[in-house]
Amino acid sequence: MPIRLCSSSQTRALLLNNAGIKFIQESVEFDEDSIVATSPKNFVYQATMGKYEANFKAFGIEDYPLLVADTVVTSQNKILRKAKCIDDARNILMTQSGSITSIITCLIYHSKKQKIVDISKTDYIFDEFDQDHLDEYLTSGEWRGKAGACMVEGFCKSYIKEVRGFESTAMGLSVEVLQSFIRS
Repeated sequence: MPIRLCSSSQTRALLLNNAGIKFIQESVEFDEDSIVATSPKNFVYQATMGKYEANFKAFGIEDYPLLVADTVVTSQNKILRKAKCIDDARNILMTQSGSITSIITCLIYHSKKQKIVDISKTDYIFDEFDQDHLDEYLTSGEWRGKAGACMVEGFCKSYIKEVRGFESTAMGLSVEVLQSFIRS
């Protein structure tokens, strides 16, 4: 039986496809701007729970199990949310340049048999970003809608010195964790 991916993220859809997990993709929106949190883990949990509640209310779990996820980026003790404009994206990315950046993803999977909440983290140690390359990335607009304006599979990839954790977690869905639950 396919699962309902309650996210408009093409990256999350790609991760599920690559893992061979059948799904349909539809969701209702949740406004993350109302969240007040002092820690990244608390923020990502509240965001995921808000999305879960909105999508559970809209769809339930009778037809398909629900899968909801959210991601937050943190570096230098700052929660780096989605950039609102190009200057915001530049500031967010410069916080990550030459630093340890943690990408935290929370997922909620709810079927008739089980409900799982998981928070996973992947740490990236980045080299300093090249300013010309950064300008190209900012101009491309690929940072839009990305937590922390970060694309570890794109712009940030060439600056990775070390990775601690699953790449899928950093891309927005801890597929390895999800697979262990849906197989059982």
